[in-house]
Amino acid sequence: MNQEIKDRFEQYIRQKGMRRTGQRDVIVEAAFASDDHFTAEELLTKSRRLDPKTSRATLYRTIALLVECGLLREIDLGRDERVYDPNFLDSPDHNHLICIDCGKVIEFEDENVAELIDSITRGLGFRPSMKSMRIEACCDRLRTEGRCENLIQQRLVKRM
Repeated sequence: MNQEIKDRFEQYIRQKGMRRTGQRDVIVEAAFASDDHFTAEELLTKSRRLDPKTSRATLYRTIALLVECGLLREIDLGRDERVYDPNFLDSPDHNHLICIDCGKVIEFEDENVAELIDSITRGLGFRPSMKSMRIEACCDRLRTEGRCENLIQQRLVKRM
């Protein structure tokens, strides 16, 4: 995990009059251990691997703090599903393609998309401060082959 993330989070919670705790440290460590998107429940599982005593309430409060201070981005996938994106600090203008069949999230960057967003917002009299596009699409593999490993895996995980 990047030291800048730790420092920025610590500075933010101090400004709010809060203190650094072991559980918060564990949650931040688990959140930024990889660039993968995660749900709150997935983060709880990762955090509890590091510290089995990690509290669900502390986890949800820490996620809210990480979003507030700009270290995490919350992405609404629809169907009352939210994931958190830990890697937009390095790549703030990346976009998301979300499979509506299996829920797989694919990140992408495209200079043409960035230019189009700039052109549209400036043409309407705005200056973009943050750019992100979310595209919902159907999996080609499921459509053409009638089978998608991601969909099968998602259904297996939800049954557990």
